[in-house]
Parts: sequence; C-alpha cells; structure tokens
Amino acid sequence: MTVLNQLAEPLAAVLDRAPPDWRPVVDAWRHTAAGQRLLAFVEARRQAGAVIYPAQVLRALALTPRSAVRVVILGQDPYHGAGQAEGLAFSVPAGVRLPPSLRNMMVELARDLGVERGQSGHLGGWAQQGVLLLNTSLTVEDGQPASHARQGWEALTDHLIEATANDPGAKVYLLWGAHAQAKAALIEAAGTGRHKVLRANHPSPLSARRPPLPFIGCGHFGQANAFLAAQPDTAVGIDWSR
Repeated sequence: MTVLNQLAEPLAAVLDRAPPDWRPVVDAWRHTAAGQRLLAFVEARRQAGAVIYPAQVLRALALTPRSAVRVVILGQDPYHGAGQAEGLAFSVPAGVRLPPSLRNMMVELARDLGVERGQSGHLGGWAQQGVLLLNTSLTVEDGQPASHARQGWEALTDHLIEATANDPGAKVYLLWGAHAQAKAALIEAAGTGRHKVLRANHPSPLSARRPPLPFIGCGHFGQANAFLAAQPDTAVGIDWSR
C-alpha cells in the first residue's frame, strides 16, 4: 500500500519537472557523477520496496521561486514518519501533530513576536512569501533518519544555497544547529557581505535551551524582519502568522 506522502515515481521524473528558474542548477547537478549516483540509488531503493518520503521532493523550489527568495531556513533531513514530510524543511501538513523541533519554533515565534499559530505546522505561507525551506537531503526512508544523507543530495543543495547567495538582493539565512552552520562559508563566500547570517542551536528539545547559542531566546524571526524592512528592494518583513 502506498503511503500518502510516499515517493511513487522515479526521481528522474520529479527532476524533469524542476521549476524553470531553479532548473539550471538542478540540471547541472543532475548530469554530474554525484547526481547520477543519487538517481540510481533512490530508484534502486524504490524498486526494492523502500518507502521513501516525500512525494513532492522539489516542493520547496516550486513554492519559492528563485527570484523571490528573501529568507533561507536550512533543515537537515525530511521527516521520516508517515504523513509528515511534505517537501518543506520543518513543515508538516495541516492537521498533523507538530514534531518537537517545529513546536519549539512556534514557542520562539510567540516569545519573539507574539505570533500564535496554534497547532498549524504547515509553513507553506512562509514559502509563498520568499522563505526557502530547504533540507540539505531531500529524501529519506520510513523510520530511518539520514538514510539518504551523503548519497549526493548535498552537492545539489550546496549549489542551491550558493545560487541564492549569488543572486541579487540581500537575504537572511537562519542557520540552526551545527549541520546548517557548516553552510555559512558557502553563503559568505558568495554574498560579499550583503546577507544577514543568523546562528543558533537547533530547535530540537536536546539543544533548544542549551548554550552556547540557545534557540529559545535567539530572536531570529524579529531580526530577520528588521533586516528585510531596512532593504530598499523589499522594505517589508515576513508575516510569520501565515
């Protein structure tokens, strides 16, 4: 039986539908040795009967056009439970119980800006305002976190991060946890100092309140909006309540 958010087609077919503005980056990676290995790996796992999430692998790119990116939030892995991963870092479909990290994000959002989202964990409204919700690995197997890490996805997502940093306009990068913070060099090398890079611990319950940079209390949502509002090409922040 196919799970609702299970990848049900070859990954190659998904990549064939890459959004036009992101497609040059996706295609350039796809034809590398790393891209070909990843395609073969995912298809072999799918043919072997592995349940792979999400169904919409490139949804973050589909909902946030390259020219619209204003904020980048980096996750690590899609959620590995049935019905959770929807192709947007940290986001879950409406009606799905909030995972612990996302729950802490809502706690900090309420503390920082007084924004109460209730039990809504779907972040598509952020994506539609230019918040790129990008995981560094874009697929995962059911019940097996990081099962598709280090198989080739990171080469693509590094190129996507670099593309956003090289594109015109000043952006905010929210780097939560050591995995995301390891990408800072990509941003800083490409961005010539015009971007805002904010670092904190991961919102996971294991680290959200611990030093050296507790997530709870970081104020990143407000800082992002203040930075965006000061830019002549945007002059408006993100409505985090959406």
